[in-house]
Amino acid sequence: MTVQMIEAYYRAFNARDYTGMLALVADEVVHDINQGPREVGRDSFAVFLQRMDERYSEQISDLVVLSHERGRRLAAEFLVTGKYLKADAGFPAAHGQRYELPAGAFFEVDDDRITRVTTYYNLRDWLEQVRG
Repeated sequence: MTVQMIEAYYRAFNARDYTGMLALVADEVVHDINQGPREVGRDSFAVFLQRMDERYSEQISDLVVLSHERGRRLAAEFLVTGKYLKADAGFPAAHGQRYELPAGAFFEVDDDRITRVTTYYNLRDWLEQVRG
């Protein structure tokens, strides 16, 4: 069930169904942002998703989800294909640059909800791609 939950999470992401994504996370979800702060709570996660939606158009492909035998901890590896739409604070100007980036995420699941999302990608690689 938990592997399917993570797959559903990314299907919702690809469909830009943020309500669907939020339905899969716990009220007090812990979100560790790549090269950024830790945020806690579904409301903070919703704000993050909205901010990302305004600045980036992304799709996930080549998704592989791995699960610990007890199913509480999972890992996902995938390819992010995106377009940089609007500059984010501290990053280069955006003018529709396209990028492709291998990435990964770690999850914890409890009571049929995702309780932690930790995402990793190579920020230097992304910066080089959007700077051209």
